[in-house]
Amino acid sequence: MYKVIFTLVVTVASFMGLHAQEFQGMAVYESKTSTSDFKTRMEGNKDMTPDMQKRIEERMKKMFEKTFILNFDKSASIYKEEEKLDTPGQGGGGMRMMMSMTGGGGTYYKNVKDKSYTVDKEFMGKEFLIKDSLPNLQWKMESETRVIGGYNCFKATAVRPASKTDFRNFRPKKEDAAATKPAGATKKTNLMDELDMPKEVTITAWYTPEIPVNQGPENYWGLPGLILEVNEGKTVTLCSKVVLNPKVKTEIKAPTNGKVISQKEYDETVVKKMEEMREMNQGRGGNGGMHMRIGG
Repeated sequence: MYKVIFTLVVTVASFMGLHAQEFQGMAVYESKTSTSDFKTRMEGNKDMTPDMQKRIEERMKKMFEKTFILNFDKSASIYKEEEKLDTPGQGGGGMRMMMSMTGGGGTYYKNVKDKSYTVDKEFMGKEFLIKDSLPNLQWKMESETRVIGGYNCFKATAVRPASKTDFRNFRPKKEDAAATKPAGATKKTNLMDELDMPKEVTITAWYTPEIPVNQGPENYWGLPGLILEVNEGKTVTLCSKVVLNPKVKTEIKAPTNGKVISQKEYDETVVKKMEEMREMNQGRGGNGGMHMRIGG
């Protein structure tokens, strides 16, 4: 009985706090993308030394394991990768490009009131400011529940087309596809020739009505509560900390630097440049293998 009353008081207090004039919240998310497929492919590559494999795995860990901070109020949020002191050693422009294509870099601003977003991205040395409408995720409410960080969460799922410019969606092509090549054919070593992209991805989200804001990490939104965990493809993004009404407020505003462009235009620009890089690599004899691409 006392536990029920205490839970009710905490919930009511949190709800009242959300309706304060200057309500603000902060959430920390840990994002991790499975690289088991790539590790299996590397282990089967006889031309790759153990030292080379170790270096690639370390760089892939930096690209696919990240910490993000979400600052939000009742209508808007900013989502940004946590700054780290070891960034100078991450490599050149090629590495920065890969980081950008794995969810890092820039500030992701969402305004759920007018259903728009703005994100600044750096690609091939150029700064872009992507402005577009938030994705219309058709959420299906599920009956499953679980507790995350002390918050009661509900499950929701959605299906959407896979982004062609998000490297986290790529996966190695099956070996049997390569086995069908004619005898004596030149082995392709270009990274893009070794990868495949699914047409669509399934999103599984866990949200808590105990924090009734229409927000979540990156471009996830549209549920009656803060999204604390998201599973999309091989990537899991999990909230590790929530602070409601922090003492130090963060200015929640959209980034302004870069050439204004729509998401479709940006995707087309990236895909075109990747195709040019692939053709250039093949023209050099196809020696730009996986380790060269990832190494920047």
